[in-house]
Amino acid sequence: MCGISGMFGSPEPSIVKGMTRIQHHRGPDGTGFWNDENISLGHARLAIVDLEGSPQPIQSNHGCVLIVNGEIYNYQQLRDENRDYPWKTFGDSESILALHRNATHKINQPTANDHCNWLKQLDGMFALSLWDPVNKQLILARDEMGIKPLLRSTIAGSLLFASEAKAFHAHPQYRPQMDMEALLARIVWEYPLDATSLFHGVHQVRPGTVEVWSVEDGDTRLESSSQFSRPMFNPSDSWDVNQGSSLLLDGFIESVGQRLMSDVPVGIVLSGGLDSSLVAAVASDAAKKYGRPTPACWTVAESEDNPDWMAAELVASSLDLKHHQSIMDLDSFSRHLPSLSWHGEDLDVSVLFFQPLFQKMSKVVRVGLCGQGADEIHAGYPRYVDLKHHQQQLESRISELNHPFAATLDSELPEDPRWWVQDHRPSTHLSTLENTLQFEIEHGQLSNFQLRLVDRHSMAHSLEVRVPFLGRAHRQEAMKLPMNQRLPESGLEKKALRSAAALTDLPDSVVYRKKLPAGTATSPTLLSSCLREYESQIQEIASKWTACEKVLRRQPEIALGLGLFESIHLHGHGLHLQNRTVDDLLNEVI
Repeated sequence: MCGISGMFGSPEPSIVKGMTRIQHHRGPDGTGFWNDENISLGHARLAIVDLEGSPQPIQSNHGCVLIVNGEIYNYQQLRDENRDYPWKTFGDSESILALHRNATHKINQPTANDHCNWLKQLDGMFALSLWDPVNKQLILARDEMGIKPLLRSTIAGSLLFASEAKAFHAHPQYRPQMDMEALLARIVWEYPLDATSLFHGVHQVRPGTVEVWSVEDGDTRLESSSQFSRPMFNPSDSWDVNQGSSLLLDGFIESVGQRLMSDVPVGIVLSGGLDSSLVAAVASDAAKKYGRPTPACWTVAESEDNPDWMAAELVASSLDLKHHQSIMDLDSFSRHLPSLSWHGEDLDVSVLFFQPLFQKMSKVVRVGLCGQGADEIHAGYPRYVDLKHHQQQLESRISELNHPFAATLDSELPEDPRWWVQDHRPSTHLSTLENTLQFEIEHGQLSNFQLRLVDRHSMAHSLEVRVPFLGRAHRQEAMKLPMNQRLPESGLEKKALRSAAALTDLPDSVVYRKKLPAGTATSPTLLSSCLREYESQIQEIASKWTACEKVLRRQPEIALGLGLFESIHLHGHGLHLQNRTVDDLLNEVI
């Protein structure tokens, strides 16, 4: 797990060093740089596997140079299958270079399609940059679920890419501006759509996609692009609860076991909900199977009578797991919101508990396991129960926008690299549960929202968090579940997953506990108090953003997040956050 930086076309190593320095929190264990006349690469390393022997950038004997953020869980298998490769390290990242060499060394000017077959062999979470000096090609690729981030922007004719958008501040000509259309789409749908970030001209590489870039006549250009993997829901017509539950659980144990791969201590994020509790429930079996220590658990909440806190206590004690617990300070929101906004790079404020949680975990472990992704593939969110109502909510927000883009958002978008499909009408994508789930895992709910939250806020504390629910072994079984085994006509959501969880030692009260929203459920009183404290500023922020004022007035937490985003990211205060309060930051923009 690391932070990657690069500048392609007229590279300036000093800029890449600055990009890497801004992302130091992602990799405090070492930095590395490489450059030639075409490209400059930077890497901030968080050492997880082969602690001393795998610094990056990594060079291969066929002249290529690699930087990667993430983990390749099947790297030992890939090493066995590519014994002819002259291995230099014992780490997982070098397997990428081996696959690339063996698949493309006989191909002149390989296209994105040529890279798809070898990228499909990687089982893990990754964002990578591979420079091929022979063919003068830059390869950018991202894992199939979008677990690891990869953003890019063209500045003064050069292509810059990094793990976080804040890295682009290192370029002297970078002037962050709001992408107004991306903001409006994000406010309507509740997450950034497709390739958008909130920053104008800063786009995301699509999950499961490889891009090939070149320089022509001094300008960088996207030579070819191809999607090498597209996770698809493929519900079967029937499902045997006994056999199916066992297969679902076995696949999950394998996914958890894979994610225990580490040369440093591993812990579990335990919220008390079904998903994180199931991670904890299978951790012992997975650890035995893979010869790893059983991880301890971490929980935070605003009080000891919080339902999540009490459920997490019950889980840890029932499973006899070591449990680290802490109560959030009364001033948690006012104290941590600036940092939350800086690292999150979006409008989120309700997930404040991530900051103290990951901070405390990082003092003991370097790797965490969490339950993210389960709701997207097992239909866990309350909105899935009444998709018609959810559709009406989104359409109402569109109708309340005071901007020409509203009409486009409710019809058909123009061709634009920011949008992966031209039709983002709620009626198109929310017609059935299957359509809704497919849209959300492909267009932003998963990669641009849930996974971004975990990545940015854990890496803010140099902690790598892994998501076993998105492991291939579990997804293979989960993606073919009939829709009525995710969301029955009556009863609790995630029906099949609960059947699998019932096979473990989890208490029934946890297995059949109704889902609560993670952020607001963990600190409801603290969040409400914070919104009351800044109520006047929130109203002023909503009035300022006339294009979406009506919607913001009904979403005060988003309005607060927008004010902080503007001050911290667009006015540049994020680079100098020391001793700046929420009031200081909001006063700059209202």
